[in-house]
Amino acid sequence: MDKEFFSLAETEGIADIEELNKILERAVTLKNFLKGKTRAWEVARFVADHYKSNVEPLGYKAFLVAVDREACADYKELLDQFLPAEYSEVVYTGNNNDSAKLKKFHLDEKKERGIRKSFTRFGEDPKILIVTEKLLTGFDAPILYAMYLDKPMRDHTLLQAIARVNRPYENEKQELVKPHGFVIDFVGIFDKLENALAFDSDEVNAIVKNLDLLKQLFQTKVEGKGREFVKLIEQNFNDKDVDKLIEHFRDKGLRKELFKEYKELEMLYEIISPDAFLRPYMDAYATLSGIYDVVRAAYATTVYVDRAFQRKTNSLVQEHVGTSGVEKVHELFEINKDTLELIKKKDGGATTKVINLIKSIQKTAEAESDDPFLIAMAERAKAVQEKFEDRQATTAEVLEELFKLVENNERRKKEQAEKGFDGLTYFVYRTMLDAGLSHPEEVSKKIKNAFVEHAGWKQSEKELRELRKKVTFAICAQEDDLDKVTRIVDDLFTLLSKANKI
Repeated sequence: MDKEFFSLAETEGIADIEELNKILERAVTLKNFLKGKTRAWEVARFVADHYKSNVEPLGYKAFLVAVDREACADYKELLDQFLPAEYSEVVYTGNNNDSAKLKKFHLDEKKERGIRKSFTRFGEDPKILIVTEKLLTGFDAPILYAMYLDKPMRDHTLLQAIARVNRPYENEKQELVKPHGFVIDFVGIFDKLENALAFDSDEVNAIVKNLDLLKQLFQTKVEGKGREFVKLIEQNFNDKDVDKLIEHFRDKGLRKELFKEYKELEMLYEIISPDAFLRPYMDAYATLSGIYDVVRAAYATTVYVDRAFQRKTNSLVQEHVGTSGVEKVHELFEINKDTLELIKKKDGGATTKVINLIKSIQKTAEAESDDPFLIAMAERAKAVQEKFEDRQATTAEVLEELFKLVENNERRKKEQAEKGFDGLTYFVYRTMLDAGLSHPEEVSKKIKNAFVEHAGWKQSEKELRELRKKVTFAICAQEDDLDKVTRIVDDLFTLLSKANKI
């Protein structure tokens, strides 16, 4: 039957859907085979099981492509035996002389438009569209991930169908990242892809990857670089292991290598899971996921909002590794007079304490973004972290430098309270004092008044120009060196621009 179909299609190099349907009408034996009741029941059951296990956990949607409209109607009735009825909808073009069976699934324009729109949205039904011609070309739904292909296709028609599921999709709110699509082929097209696609084989291979090849790649990655990373864990992510990981991956090049290798491995796992092939590699993959999470938590700049894993991997990590290692890295402290003693008493190595203290300073600055002094403190902590990562200072030296930042912050809070200054006035005062101006308090009060007068300076270029002019004049009254005045003003505005409010 396969030979019959392809020999007929090759007669004129046909790729058009309507023309292919005419060929299928002639290849009656093939069409009847595809619509056989026992076979259709098995396919429907497989689609339902596969969707629930592989696609739905990722939050994505699917097409079931049937050989004709009658097969679409059959599959809808069969799928409803295995999935809730609202999970699937049939979309095809109806005719007035259709049978009662086909008319049952006719859609008016408004209802079809609603189905299309709902399908493109995360979390809304339908989750599966049953189609045969309509929507295979031109329908834009990046959330479409899986195509259950039960219809012979060729050339451009096949490529366009593949393109439907291959649209990249990203939804940060739901932690979804879809860099590729997934096709389940029930008719054997992909067994002899060269026959189905009249394109250069290299082009085809760049588009389509067989699942067996992906499994082989997963195994190679786990047993290659993955094995080297796994060896770093000796005590199931205890304090010693976490500190060792943070120390080992201080080097940005090593981190980049880990992140690249792991994200490629994660993508393969999300595709292959829950295939039994993965069983021998589950422990190693779970450990690698834990390593990635610890290192990412320690060094990623967006650690508080960045997603950790795709959905299947996230469940695996919770089951096999838990979050103990990440919690050690995420142990944040309020920056106050008790901070240093708390950190000194905590378990864990000095490397982990460095990371925890840096992130605590950054988090405190984020929470109190109206305090320029804390913003400046976070900037200095960032510079210390760069020295730490570049190994320009020892861990002990870096920790001591961070301790001094915290101690300095406590001294400034005391002095600020004694002078009765708000955060902005005190920050400007310290800036002027450090610059060597003779009357820093007088200058800082003038500058504070200028900021109050031009409160919209962040939104208005005109306000910003007027504010800079007044700040410059206030400093010039105490300092004759114009180059020095310019540096002070530039540094002041650079830092204050990072605060969310004044």
